[in-house]
Amino acid sequence: MTADDDARSEDESAGTSGSGDSEASDWAASRRRVAAQRARMLQERQDVEHARAARIVELFLGVARDEGLEDGPLRVRGYSGGSARTPLRGWYLRADETVGIDTQGRFYFLSMPLNLAQRLHGVRPESLPVPMTIGEGGRDGDIVPLRFALDRLLPGWEERSPEPLV
Repeated sequence: MTADDDARSEDESAGTSGSGDSEASDWAASRRRVAAQRARMLQERQDVEHARAARIVELFLGVARDEGLEDGPLRVRGYSGGSARTPLRGWYLRADETVGIDTQGRFYFLSMPLNLAQRLHGVRPESLPVPMTIGEGGRDGDIVPLRFALDRLLPGWEERSPEPLV
């Protein structure tokens, strides 16, 4: 092999590996774009679902007020037992009282680890977007559709709603 052949061989292998690196980086960039697009689509779908659920809760609150459904104090349950007061009033959406809505339609998980100070002085849980399905993705498998949970609080409320639920 001559020096020219060696140089040509090095140029070709450099061009091939450089091209391979470029293809790999293009592929990785393409995968990142696809992943980002999927994440945006998922977020948009969740936003629409939360808006729909919030609207259902808003309609429920209107019927509940008109019919005088009594609200009560909401408490947080400790993971290892015990409970703590909250400044919230509303209704529990699950029989185990770990999820609730307040009188303004805000949604709360009412179960968390509690220390002694929290048990004595109370806690203020953070509100979360209202889900269409309560308990989805949880370990216990106790999944309750929002509309069913609201119907347990005020049976037949949907028929008395001023607007149809969509």
